[in-house]
Amino acid sequence: MFAMMVPSQAFSSFYSYYYVEKLGLGIGLATLARTIFLIWDAVNNPIFGYWSDRTKTGIGRRRPWVIGAVPLFMLFFVLVFSPPGELSEQGLFTWFLVTLILYETAATVLWVNYGALFPELFRGDRVRAKASAVEQGYQIVALLIATAVTPVIYAALNFSNMAILYACVFGLCMSVWVFSVRERPDSGQGKPLKLIPAFRATIQNKKFWVFNIANSFAQTVNGLLSSMIPFYAKYVLKIPEAQVSVLLAAVFVSVIPLIFVWYWIIRKMDAVKAWRWALAIYGLSMIPLWFGYNLASGIAAGVVAGFGLAGFLVTPAMVSGRIIDEDAERTGLRREGIYTAVAGFITRSSGLISALAFFVVGMIFGYESGDNPGPTPELTFRYLISVVPVCLLAISVTLSLSVKFHFSNNPLTNK
Repeated sequence: MFAMMVPSQAFSSFYSYYYVEKLGLGIGLATLARTIFLIWDAVNNPIFGYWSDRTKTGIGRRRPWVIGAVPLFMLFFVLVFSPPGELSEQGLFTWFLVTLILYETAATVLWVNYGALFPELFRGDRVRAKASAVEQGYQIVALLIATAVTPVIYAALNFSNMAILYACVFGLCMSVWVFSVRERPDSGQGKPLKLIPAFRATIQNKKFWVFNIANSFAQTVNGLLSSMIPFYAKYVLKIPEAQVSVLLAAVFVSVIPLIFVWYWIIRKMDAVKAWRWALAIYGLSMIPLWFGYNLASGIAAGVVAGFGLAGFLVTPAMVSGRIIDEDAERTGLRREGIYTAVAGFITRSSGLISALAFFVVGMIFGYESGDNPGPTPELTFRYLISVVPVCLLAISVTLSLSVKFHFSNNPLTNK
């Protein structure tokens, strides 16, 4: 998690800021690129998950995919932040679109196979809650580095050299992980389903769909929170760019202990109930961001938002694991790959929701780019970092309550 989140979070937090604010790419073209990517993502995500489930090698189902994707991910991450100089806007759009598709394809392979290992290696609510808390602790350390330290690094080295540095960190840490993790020998047993039956069995699972669509709206808030903070700092808090790192560090450092507060809260609570509470509290925690006006108030509001974020980071893994366990009991197959892939596509559709929110709110208030921020950029980013997230999380809570999540109490899956 640490290895993958350092470059992934640096990408999600700063690529819009880099292309729109620094390079002057129009917000409409940026949104178009994200839309084209999501069409491709809709195709490749389930296919990679299906292929992963059917893979049988001496070193496991997931590890060969990860080993092959690591160098490609490093290369494409660097290319995203290394466009040639003196490009026209059309040339810049083309570079952005191509590198985005290549980067996200490699990222899909990594996240599908990494995500498939979680429910395979950790069985039962209590074990998964503990593992998720530890996992998310490492994620927040990575988020802290990727968001708070990144402005310092790109100010000193430029964006391209920042990407090279993070790619090296990723490659080193990922190598340590992939050569030490061991897959369960029983997970690949049984004759796998063919593509269409496997996909049909997955999409017909109503719990799976409601759970992941609700999460996609919450995941949009995660993306907005991280990607809008540089804009929020500039236009709402009106602090210099050098203090953005201070703001980000204060928010994400506070999330680390809050994750373990959430673990303490939910360890004896039903997984679904904990997930619903986390969504509701996350929504309420976004309200104080509307009232930020300087660095101190921004930090205070960010810490409150961090409490809601921590709950959402810890709780979904327990519900997702139970859904996959239930499917395994019904089919006799562990199909973590395709479930993780389809879930990944649904939740990554949050990127389109985020891009559309940015585009619509920007157009309403006249924000086009850093070169033409319009008459009320402050109001633009107050809405994007507070009002839009509250509305999205209200949808998440409503969806989470629309289906009754009843799971069997098989001792294997609930120990």
